[in-house]
Amino acid sequence: MSVTKSAGGPQGTIALKLDSMSTPESARKLQNKDSRFLDGRPSESPGLEKTKGITLFQTLVHLLKGNMGTGILGLPLAVKNAGILVGPLSLLVMGFIACHCMHILVRCAQRFCQRLNKPFLDYGDTVMHGLEASPSTWLQNHAHWGRRIVSFFLIVTQLGFCCVYIVFLADNLKQVVEAINSTTNNCHNNETVIPTTTMDSRLYMLSFLPILVLLVFIRNLRVMTIFSMLANISMLVSLVIIAQYIAQGIPDPSRLPLVASWKTYPLFFGTAIFSFESIGVVLPLENKMEDARRFPAILSLGMSIITALYTSIGALGYLRFGDDIKASITLNLPNCWLYQSVKLLYIIGILCTYALQFYVPAEIIIPFAVSQVPKRWALPLDLSIRLALVCLTCILAILIPRLDLVLSLVGSVSSSALALIIPALLEISSYYSEGMSPLTIAKDALISILGFVGFVVGTYQALHELIESGDFLPFSNSTTFIQ
Repeated sequence: MSVTKSAGGPQGTIALKLDSMSTPESARKLQNKDSRFLDGRPSESPGLEKTKGITLFQTLVHLLKGNMGTGILGLPLAVKNAGILVGPLSLLVMGFIACHCMHILVRCAQRFCQRLNKPFLDYGDTVMHGLEASPSTWLQNHAHWGRRIVSFFLIVTQLGFCCVYIVFLADNLKQVVEAINSTTNNCHNNETVIPTTTMDSRLYMLSFLPILVLLVFIRNLRVMTIFSMLANISMLVSLVIIAQYIAQGIPDPSRLPLVASWKTYPLFFGTAIFSFESIGVVLPLENKMEDARRFPAILSLGMSIITALYTSIGALGYLRFGDDIKASITLNLPNCWLYQSVKLLYIIGILCTYALQFYVPAEIIIPFAVSQVPKRWALPLDLSIRLALVCLTCILAILIPRLDLVLSLVGSVSSSALALIIPALLEISSYYSEGMSPLTIAKDALISILGFVGFVVGTYQALHELIESGDFLPFSNSTTFIQ
């Protein structure tokens, strides 16, 4: 996720506010304060707000937490869409490229901070100043659009995360409820469990709506910190239990294809880039470090750990469950109380994460909106916008209630732009006037082309799968567990 806003707080002007030349000071303060929530994996935020001068270890922990979300649970299916050989190799390559793009963003931000004598720049401001430094007069005159574009993709990404969370919540709660009568304490028997048929998954999504509305009505950052801590703990415990389970009893891998169909590879790309897209978290982390000069080394170490973890979970999950792997690996866990509790823990964690993810687009849009009305209408308008945005994410989730396709669609549409396309183009625009080697230009162009192709093909394939699936998703009203 996207902490781009977090990256510096305010892309603050919002796509709507785009006409103003700069974000109002009050909005900037608010966004700098909220910036940490941007990534959707809320974890990094609270700590950063309170801590001034975080250590190397704390920076590493925040970076790791900032990358932990629902995306990792969908990686085993992503590997299936690429093949047991091509999938892990592609994850390694994408992890390297994502890390490189983060380094580009940090380097460009440091450059403009020194040149402009500013202590900190967010993602949007960095892109804006990068366009101002370009040799093109047209780009210089329209540099303010750089911030607007980042703000737009940030809003799309964060609301997309929220849609993913709603689908995830519905899928997992539905499975727990349907199997509750046959859930046992024995996690080692090999039985096929036929669950009780319950209501459609879309109704489960609607059932979460009142809870989500109440959560997003919380506007106090200190209260949000509590939710962040709860989300971190529940997700960490769940991930440890999942990892120990999939590492056991792996069957013969020779039955799995080394290379999957090219038609499904775009779905792999979307899910993978969704998981790696947390580029915005790097700028606020660097800003809070005691010794920012050592941040590049910490960034490389953290992304190496993340890439290794993603590759391991993706490969082991696919090896463990093969063609039976589901959109979220939690849906493949045995029907015993230990693993059912994992789903419940993740449900709690995702509920808390939703509120934190939602905070980002809300704080981009709402300050602009309330500035247009009398003060007495500010609070009603604030709450109305929050309600409308929550309902929007729920409606979109209902229209596309298939977790794997939502992950891929969000990743392809917005994450590819924030994590790949924009950073590569930013380096060219920032340094071209001072002379760049043809090799560097070719490298950046290749990364941008990769991101653009992934954006187009991934979006097309996800939409094509949705259309072919009939009623937007062949969701049955029951799920079969096979141990």
